[in-house]
Amino acid sequence: MPATTTVPVTVRYFAAAKAALGAAEERVDAADVVDLAALIARAPASARPVLERCSFLVDGVTTTDLTTPLRPGILVDVLPPFAGG
Repeated sequence: MPATTTVPVTVRYFAAAKAALGAAEERVDAADVVDLAALIARAPASARPVLERCSFLVDGVTTTDLTTPLRPGILVDVLPPFAGG
């Protein structure tokens, strides 16, 4: 039987999200993160409050809808709220 190849979801973390996760980028199995809510749920408990306040770019499209589906090969950018003036 041939081996099954999975295509991951690439997740890039910025600013406070990067600090909370301790990583700038990760690749996760698309079967484990069917939507943004699942992406947050798999994070360590200490990082979830930060991620829950973030906006997301899903293949370049901005969203805060945690039911946004994630398909294999997609790129997700996790962007915490930014202050500025």
